[in-house]
Order: sequence, then structure tokens, then C-alpha cells
Amino acid sequence: MENINNIVFLWLNASAHPSLIAVDLATVLAEFQIWIVPIVIAVIWLRGHEPQRRTMLVATAAGLIALSANQLIGMVWWHPRPFMIGLGHTLIPHAADSSFPSDHLSLWWAVAFSFLLAPSLRLSGIILCIFGLPLAWARIYLGVHFPFDMAGAAIVAMLSAILVHRLPAWCLDVTYRVTIRIHCRLLSRFIANGWVRGTS
Repeated sequence: MENINNIVFLWLNASAHPSLIAVDLATVLAEFQIWIVPIVIAVIWLRGHEPQRRTMLVATAAGLIALSANQLIGMVWWHPRPFMIGLGHTLIPHAADSSFPSDHLSLWWAVAFSFLLAPSLRLSGIILCIFGLPLAWARIYLGVHFPFDMAGAAIVAMLSAILVHRLPAWCLDVTYRVTIRIHCRLLSRFIANGWVRGTS
């Protein structure tokens, strides 16, 4: 399996003399695309109705669980990154920590899968899932992840989203009530001006 992982990595990784356009595109995807997740969650929370806001809580919880699971996996089974074993070409700096699974993809797909499980946001979930693929490519192309890191991220993200989705309803009810109370108190002026949705 490790041999297949290395072969696919070398196939997707940048060459010794890569195109500057490809490098720039991959760098933007690898380092900045992930910020779409908190922006989307924040915008939908501030402007959405209750069912959508509940999904934002589920997505946030799924993302946090996925990232926590990755830390546990890294402690139990530590896997080096390509540049740590002198494999391929690395074009962006990265800490020499465990590569499996990818935190970026775990967070991205945990949110995407959470959206897929919500009927009102299913299309958004499909779009997020698809746009996770260029993010996965970019992290491999730039030399900081293996292909199997991305497969592991997909599994962790899916299980995290399903776990949160299947929690007892009262857990989400309590969390939502507390969160919306804080929301209304902190953003009361913006709610009054119609810039942010209140409890309706």
C-alpha cells in the first residue's frame, strides 16, 4: 500500500521545473481555500433561518471532531510527510508533523458532508465536496501530503459528520438555544438595524 501511495504521489507532485501558473494556483488553493469554510459558516449563521443555523452548528461540531480525531490518529500512527523522507518536490514550507490524515481536507469535507445531510443545503454540500478535490490536488502537488492522506481525510470527515448528525436531538436543541442567546446579546445592535438576522 505504501508503494502505491508513493507512486501516485510522484505522479501528482510537481516536477523539478513546474509551471509558475500551476504553482501559484496550487499555492492559493492549498493555503487560502480553507478560509472559505469559516466564511460560509459565518454568513449562513448571520443571515440564515433556524434550520440552516442548526446545520452550521452541526458542521462546526463535525469539523472540530474531525480535527480532534486527526490529532489522535497522528499520536497512534505517526506518518511522515513526503519531504521528511526526501520524496518528490516540496514548494511550500510546512511543519514536520504527521501527514495522515490531512487536516485541511478533513475540515473541508466534514463541513461538506454536514451540508449534504441537510436537505436545504444539499446542493451546497455537493459543490463543497467537488471543490475539495482541487484542494487535495494542491496539497499533493506542492509536496506536503500523500494521496492516502486525502483518502483518510474523507473517511474521518464522513464519520465525523454522521456522528454529529446522529446525536440525540436534545443535544442540538440545547446548543442552539445557548448559542442563539449569545448571538442575540452580542449582536443586538446589528439585529436592530436589520444587518443580521435575529431569532426569526
